[in-house]
Amino acid sequence: MEKFMKYFMLVLFASAVMLAGCSDDDDDNQPTTPVTSTYDLLKDYLISNNMDADNIIADWITSAEGVFTTGVENFYIIDIRGEADFQAGHIEGAVNSTLGNILTTAEAANGKPIIVVCYTGQTAGHAVMALRLSGYADAKVMKWGMSGWNQATSAPWTNNTGDAAIGHANWVAAPGNITPNAEFAYPVLQSSSQDGATILAERVAALLGGGFNGITNADVLASPANYFINNYWAEGDVEHYGHIAGAYRILPFTLKDGNDKNLDASKAVVTYCWTGQTSSMMTAYLKVLGYDAKSLLFGANGLIYSNLESHQYMGAADYPLVTK
Repeated sequence: MEKFMKYFMLVLFASAVMLAGCSDDDDDNQPTTPVTSTYDLLKDYLISNNMDADNIIADWITSAEGVFTTGVENFYIIDIRGEADFQAGHIEGAVNSTLGNILTTAEAANGKPIIVVCYTGQTAGHAVMALRLSGYADAKVMKWGMSGWNQATSAPWTNNTGDAAIGHANWVAAPGNITPNAEFAYPVLQSSSQDGATILAERVAALLGGGFNGITNADVLASPANYFINNYWAEGDVEHYGHIAGAYRILPFTLKDGNDKNLDASKAVVTYCWTGQTSSMMTAYLKVLGYDAKSLLFGANGLIYSNLESHQYMGAADYPLVTK
């Protein structure tokens, strides 16, 4: 009997082990829900809420003339220059703020369309991108910044036009030899949320907390292979003027068409345009997506100013300044 009981207990133990093993196998074979990456969640949210790049970077700039002739009282003007420069001369009715505080300042707009002004129109691009991604769809940059408003505030542009690329070994003369597009991995984003709106708010906060993301033409021309360079011009313009060595040309750029796959997230993505203003908007958008993005300061106006047949900075108007 004792032998029988030992044998019986052994059988029970073996059966339990087998059942446990079956249970584990069943768990392992259960279908798992795929985890959507934070990048994909953000991308899908932007597309589905009409915030793809071609929607956001559209009708985003106005002229000093447009602001003046419409009447400054019809806009909520946010001036993000330094306080001392603001007090020395600014547009009547403008409020002084910073890039980092732009969303808080915008809360007082009371329905007026927002115009952001800075020294050159470049930092304002980051501010307007943050505003547009945060519900202020009519926010705009004032072209050329305060350098386009009055001669007294024009130095930031007049001092920075130039021909850094003309004759430079790393400028490819017309008709150019643009690099064919390739495909790369997306950036890796981290978030504790699976909600697109929350992820976007986090990314906008990171953009504003990081300050303006610019890079000099001297740095890029010295070592263009260190960067992923996107020439943000039409194809005909590249053929007419040339381009920085190794540059790609990804334009138009939209998420819905998968153009983000053509950006190399392993390098700093440098975008350059005519004036550094459009590239500032694009750079801010890419920063929100998680790219290490930089805007080439002053664009073609700093690279080949003497050769430009359009898009040149031509000096300031003479609209009134008020002091404080």
